Amino acid sequence: MAQTTEARTVTPNEAKAAVQHAMKLKRPIFMWGPPGIGKSDIMSQITKSLKNAHLIDVRLSLWEPTDIKGIPYYAANDNVMAWAPPSELPDEEISKKYETIVLFLDEMNSAAPAVQAAAYQLILNRKVGTYKLPDNVVIVAAGNRETDKGVTYRMPAPLANRFVHLELRVDFEDWLTWATENKIHADVVGYLTFAKQDLYDFDPKSSSRAFATPRSWSFVSELLDDELPESTLTDLVAGSVGEGLAVKFAAHRKVAAKLPNPTDILKGKVKSMETKEISAMYSLTVSMCYELQEAFKRKEKGWNTMADNFFGFMMDNFETELVVMGTRVAIATYKLPFSPKDLKNFDRFHDKYGKYVQAAMAS
Repeated sequence: MAQTTEARTVTPNEAKAAVQHAMKLKRPIFMWGPPGIGKSDIMSQITKSLKNAHLIDVRLSLWEPTDIKGIPYYAANDNVMAWAPPSELPDEEISKKYETIVLFLDEMNSAAPAVQAAAYQLILNRKVGTYKLPDNVVIVAAGNRETDKGVTYRMPAPLANRFVHLELRVDFEDWLTWATENKIHADVVGYLTFAKQDLYDFDPKSSSRAFATPRSWSFVSELLDDELPESTLTDLVAGSVGEGLAVKFAAHRKVAAKLPNPTDILKGKVKSMETKEISAMYSLTVSMCYELQEAFKRKEKGWNTMADNFFGFMMDNFETELVVMGTRVAIATYKLPFSPKDLKNFDRFHDKYGKYVQAAMAS
């Protein structure tokens, strides 16, 4: 359920459900949210989930009013002034190729007032000038809040009243699912699973150019390269999420590097570990889940034995909280299809941790 605070907010997954319902009704919807939270990615995911759909992603802050209305030209044959329609907006020819066209007007409230006025006509009447939106086009808009220290213009009340408004908040569980599907680096996932509060630390009052958001952590995932000098890598991470988090993340990776290879654990070659640093163990758990998922996709022989070693290693080396977390992540996030009858360690696991796992899965 969406939580009730001073302003009602929704998680990215809750937003997806709401946007999809509004789209069915062709009701324009506006997503408000801080920078880097993933508004564009939400629309990309929604469009991919639809049958034969096409996304037109428009950065409205870069447009001029004529980009929406078109430009006038003299039609000599008719001796009248006509309008050349905008090329980036869908016409009837394009609309026939798709069942649904999603027109995503991003950074809408960062657009100049004259552009917003042109967009207002398009949203209100589904046409502007001589241009008319095809029937299978749905409109979704997004923008940063005025408190986010970005370049924004106050949205005119008549335009605001044409939208259903949603305000997004960062949610770790939603991000974890996304990170798993998009193969975000295990060190990033492991660190943030331990330090969830570091997923997002944007403060509009801060003068720092770099700050942590789901988007900037994805930059960190891309930048990680063991061939780079440590100082260079720390510089790049600091430039993505800020110096303080870069130092903490570097310390985490140093400890995590001393942990056993997750593949060796799953193959039964390693039964114990010396390092007991909690954030590193989170990373190791995530790495084992990732390796199990990849092995299952490859239909690797002996997968059930690997799964059995996963549970055995956690039970022999981790505290209860981490065993429960690892099991929950493996089942709920990585969708690992464990078969109790094929796991030698299952009875021992169920007797000791079953009730805790059930409670965690139900929460």
